[in-house]
Amino acid sequence: MQSMPTILDLEASGFGRGSYPIEIGFVEGRGLPFCSLIQPAPDWDHWDTQAEALHGISRECLLRHGRPRGWVAEEINRRLAGQTVYTDSWAFDYSWLAKLYDSVGMHQHFKLDDLRSLLSEEEAHRFGDLKQQIRHEVQLRRHRASADAKLLQMTLMRVKQPAPSAPG
Repeated sequence: MQSMPTILDLEASGFGRGSYPIEIGFVEGRGLPFCSLIQPAPDWDHWDTQAEALHGISRECLLRHGRPRGWVAEEINRRLAGQTVYTDSWAFDYSWLAKLYDSVGMHQHFKLDDLRSLLSEEEAHRFGDLKQQIRHEVQLRRHRASADAKLLQMTLMRVKQPAPSAPG
């Protein structure tokens, strides 16, 4: 199996000012997944019920099952050190990662880049529809970080496959 880039996704408390990361998931190039809920800092109190409806993570669940921010930041650094990691929501994910690392006084040891940088114009045009097709094929219902990262990686793999040639 061809090794693919590591794909990362974050779920957050909302999308506006004051939002923060609540779950991080990624799938490494060899297909190994990682996912963790993140305990919010005491001053992270923004909560958007529309975001909760999308990802299905309640604040109570987060407080009960989230891992400490320092542990999450260290674990991500340990697993992703030196890599370029890709996301489909670079602007959001970059700011949420910065918020996580800043909250524990650490630096991120990997580079975050936009998934679109891996796509040709034609591949980018097909990516969204293909992602929905694969979501349906694998019957992915959860909108959670590691499942979304796996879906993005599968879509990238499929969009990069050469089109079958017409019988001649």
